[in-house]
Amino acid sequence: MTASTSASTLADHLDCEEVMTMLDECHAKGFMHKVFGNCNDIKREVNRCLYAERLKRASRNREKARENRARIEKLWDEDAAQGQMKSSS
Repeated sequence: MTASTSASTLADHLDCEEVMTMLDECHAKGFMHKVFGNCNDIKREVNRCLYAERLKRASRNREKARENRARIEKLWDEDAAQGQMKSSS
């Protein structure tokens, strides 16, 4: 990782850290090494890894949103039921 990469970024991508380190090491070999595409395969692997992590994160977020929506709808139903009870009294 570069010096500008924060610790939180590393924590978000622990599964990809090894591949990212390999890419940084490849880039450290110099400009001409990169120009001739010697880091391209490693870069593609980093992209695959980050994409897989993004899909996992999106799946977790979707599930959490479904749970929150179900909880809110339950509260709405309870509130509506209480409103009907008050209006019928």
